[in-house]
Amino acid sequence: MGMPGMWELVIIFLIVLLVFGAGKIPKLAKDIGSGIREFKKSVSGEDDSRSQKNDTTASSNNNSNDNSAKS
Repeated sequence: MGMPGMWELVIIFLIVLLVFGAGKIPKLAKDIGSGIREFKKSVSGEDDSRSQKNDTTASSNNNSNDNSAKS
C-alpha cells in the first residue's frame, strides 16, 4: 500500500469529474483552500493578534480625537 500511481490518480479524477461535474470542481477547490486558510489562521492565532492591535490603535486614535475636539 504505497502512494497511488499516475493511472490511479487519473481514474480518481475522472470519477470525481463524473460525480460533481466540471462546473463544481473549481468551487470545491476554492472552498477547501479557504477552509485550510481559516484553519491555519485559527491555529496560529493570527487573527487574535491583529484584532488586538487594531483595537488598541483605534482606541488611541479615538482618545487623540477627543482631546483635540475639547481644545
